[in-house]
Amino acid sequence: MSTRVFASPLFLGFDHLEQMLERASKSTSDGYPPYNIEQIGSAGLRITLAVAGFTMAELQITQEDNQLVIRGRQADDSQGRVFLHRGIAARQFQRAFVMAEGIEVRGAWLDNGLLHIDLARPQPQARVKTIAISAPQQQPQPLLDGDDGEARRSGADANAARGGSHDLR
Repeated sequence: MSTRVFASPLFLGFDHLEQMLERASKSTSDGYPPYNIEQIGSAGLRITLAVAGFTMAELQITQEDNQLVIRGRQADDSQGRVFLHRGIAARQFQRAFVMAEGIEVRGAWLDNGLLHIDLARPQPQARVKTIAISAPQQQPQPLLDGDDGEARRSGADANAARGGSHDLR
């Protein structure tokens, strides 16, 4: 059962936000790899993922619509090796972040097992627009099927339209 967040008729045009919330709720939440999100300055964000054991060639960052997707796939290098204990996971992952409209990816780098991704968040600007209210214009009455316009007129107007006279007493 899905609850609509923007079901109120006062929220106009927020369908895309509802879709983004739905997409975010479906993303995997297994906790791997762990990550931080930091505020960098007034308009910057930094996502840092702990991806120890991955090389740059094994990581991929894509922006798909308003989603930032980070994927990691390690090559299996365990051929010929005998592990007495294997505690370091060599698994693939996919981590997705839903981004607000206008957020830009500024860059990414790998440093000591940490993948850093810098984002720029545009500063919202107040927009005030005055809408002019114009005088009403004469709107023609819609014609009904088979209506020649006579049915709209009052009896006196219809009589006058036919060339007759009417009494104003």
